[in-house]
Amino acid sequence: MGRVALLVVLGAILLLYIAPVSHWVTQSGTAADYRAEVSRLEAESARLRGRIATLGRGEGLEREARRLGMVRRGERAWVIEGLPPR
Repeated sequence: MGRVALLVVLGAILLLYIAPVSHWVTQSGTAADYRAEVSRLEAESARLRGRIATLGRGEGLEREARRLGMVRRGERAWVIEGLPPR
């Protein structure tokens, strides 16, 4: 009878540990996903900071404006149609 009671108590203790261990495993996976996302966002932030620095200089800003199809005041804009795509 004593061994059976000891096994029941041991089984109950093991059952009490299942939920926290399961939760810990789930959180470990989620934390790894969040770390990867933070790493990706930090790389994107660095890229955007570089772009801000480039656009802060005059030639970078003008190059970007011309890429968007803008022209300076007094310049004539030309539209050429029928070119093959790049």
